[in-house]
Amino acid sequence: MNNARLTAIRELVLTRWRTFYREPGTMFWTFGLPVVLSIALGMAFRNEEPEPLPAAVQAGPRAEHVRETLAKSKDIEAKVLSPEAAHQALRTGKVHVVVIPSDNGDGKVTYRFDPTRPDSRLARTLVDDALQRGEGRPDVVPTTTQHVTEPGSRYIDFLIPGLVGMGLMSSGLWGIGFALAEMRTRKLLKRLIATPMHKSDFMLSFLLVRAALLSIELPPLLVFSYFAFKVGINGSILTLTLIALLGALVFAGMGLLFASRSENPQIVSGLINVATFPMYLCSGVFFSTARFPDWTQPFIKLLPLTALIDGLRAVMIDGAGILQLTTPILVLVVWGLLCFAGALKLFKWH
Repeated sequence: MNNARLTAIRELVLTRWRTFYREPGTMFWTFGLPVVLSIALGMAFRNEEPEPLPAAVQAGPRAEHVRETLAKSKDIEAKVLSPEAAHQALRTGKVHVVVIPSDNGDGKVTYRFDPTRPDSRLARTLVDDALQRGEGRPDVVPTTTQHVTEPGSRYIDFLIPGLVGMGLMSSGLWGIGFALAEMRTRKLLKRLIATPMHKSDFMLSFLLVRAALLSIELPPLLVFSYFAFKVGINGSILTLTLIALLGALVFAGMGLLFASRSENPQIVSGLINVATFPMYLCSGVFFSTARFPDWTQPFIKLLPLTALIDGLRAVMIDGAGILQLTTPILVLVVWGLLCFAGALKLFKWH
């Protein structure tokens, strides 16, 4: 690469850099949104004593006795309701289980709950345990309880890598794809046709700026999450940076691909929404991908956001090294090469 091309790339990089920091909206979506989300979700799912699970006791001759027995448990908040009110409360999720005492005086109870709801299954178990203990059931096996809350096991530890990955995806797709489409709409790309610029150099400038922005995009959220929620990095910072850089470049290449022939920002916006929605839903940003059926797991693992978030979590939570990240790295590299090669093939100046 000769000096003229290097000079051209340098000027393109500087132009893209100035364009970025002169846009307040871009600054917010890059730096502000992940921090705001981490504050809101960190407060919503903060570590504290769980609230008692609501339960209903269906009105009847033994209802008050059952309610008083359940009141002795700090894990259950029971109230007596009519059959209609109890059914409505269970249907709308205001209670997790309905206890129906037998009217025959035999001491039997019936539990009505939705087995597909984890809170309902837990409430049924806790209610049954409280009633059995209240009636004098002895513990066959002596037990003790140890409460453990350690960094890495909390929801906020799971959440922060997901937010980092989501931020890198949004910055790459919207920050590059949308910006390139706007340049085409404003006829700025047509002016570059008269120059001896290579389209590969033009696209490379976007990737270089994206890589440079990572140095000021990644630290704020990690520093904030450490001081606000004590979310640390158990692995190497260098390894974490490498995974984040790969992810940033992959989504930058995807943004270039979406905008390579798009006539206006609205088309790019539609393509980005189509691509990001499945990844927001399936890639484990807010909840584990293990919740999806087994037959979907191979497809989910091939999504670039899944590979990025899995890599980030492995480093931050498990302290994984570079040799333990071969699968997510391979997925990201393949996606990056395919997207950038496709963008080079399809790109047009006008």
